[in-house]
Amino acid sequence: MLTKRIIPCLDMTEGKVVKGVRFIDFRDAGDPVVLAKRYDMEGADELVFLDITATVENRGILMSVVSNTAREVTIPFSVGGGIRTVEDMRMILKAGADKVSVNTGAFKNPELITRCAEEFGSQCVVLSCDAKKAENERWNVYIHGGRTDTGASVIEWVKRAAALGAGEILLTSIDSDGTKNGFDVELTRRITQAVNIPVIASGGAGSLQDFADILTIGGADAALAASLFHFNELTIKKVKNYLSNKNIRIRN
Repeated sequence: MLTKRIIPCLDMTEGKVVKGVRFIDFRDAGDPVVLAKRYDMEGADELVFLDITATVENRGILMSVVSNTAREVTIPFSVGGGIRTVEDMRMILKAGADKVSVNTGAFKNPELITRCAEEFGSQCVVLSCDAKKAENERWNVYIHGGRTDTGASVIEWVKRAAALGAGEILLTSIDSDGTKNGFDVELTRRITQAVNIPVIASGGAGSLQDFADILTIGGADAALAASLFHFNELTIKKVKNYLSNKNIRIRN
């Protein structure tokens, strides 16, 4: 059995880390490189950087953040936001990232997943998927930083992305994001049952028990959180100790 991972997420805009609720009402959370270094020292298993306005502003990732982070941390990190081409991914990997997450660009051009997987390996390609409940038993895929409802089924999209070569799914519940009411366990469970690649659950972490629930009942391979860690409401060590005491296998 693979060990579970705890991953801080750094949502960025204009070179700063921000955190909102349901993808709106953002507040400043600090310098991305400083936070990354702190989480590395505190025992995070990985980091996720998402430039949340790169796509809607039609620009690329802030590459200086990527290269500066690579010089400061020893743990793996992934970067996403505004990825449209194989060359975009190549630049981010050359700057020091270990993985690249694709969202809007992949939905608009699914072949991008396959081309990147063939060029760099599936382990480098993360499908970032923002989901919102539409009706009973259905969640829709949202793109453009959660602004556009595609009308597509999340479950069908992640299954297709996995078949195209994605090596991992970063699943964010828009309904739960920033609420601290708990991860969307039902959505996550459906996704983990639909694909045979690792799933990172994101959106809604508010308590230690939330982490345990998403990793067990939800079946997620990793749990991602932002504001809880940014504003010192919980520490990575406290989360890991709690999970270990619950007999949930985690990385040391």
